[in-house]
Amino acid sequence: MGFFSKTCEYAIRAVLYIASQSQEGKRVGIKEIAENINSPEYFLGKILQRLSREGIILSVKGPNGGFYLDANGLNRPIADIVITLEGDEIFTGCGMGLSYCSESNPCPLHNEFKKIRNQITYMLHKSTIGAFNKELLDGTLTLNK
Repeated sequence: MGFFSKTCEYAIRAVLYIASQSQEGKRVGIKEIAENINSPEYFLGKILQRLSREGIILSVKGPNGGFYLDANGLNRPIADIVITLEGDEIFTGCGMGLSYCSESNPCPLHNEFKKIRNQITYMLHKSTIGAFNKELLDGTLTLNK
């Protein structure tokens, strides 16, 4: 079980795969991305459309088309992907999903969850999309078995 929704998991995997392929100037299609990140193609298509509309990834139509990232995209934080698909509640919300939870009215998990949430928030805002390319290209990190 992951921390993110399936939609967000597929989106992060897809964007990191696209980033790794963009280093060589390559554009990749949905089918290739889906195969390399172990994702359903149709579902992934909807996710990629949304990311493209929001400018997280770029796309070109036609026989030499596909998805890619430019230098600006590679320098964006991974948090941008999460915010595009799930909003920013993951960075501020209650670990138990309680609407009333706050500093003055904490839920049972509030203080411990806040520490973890702040660490995740920091990591997602500080880690750029392109930060993992070298390790993905040399096989140190993987997106699929």
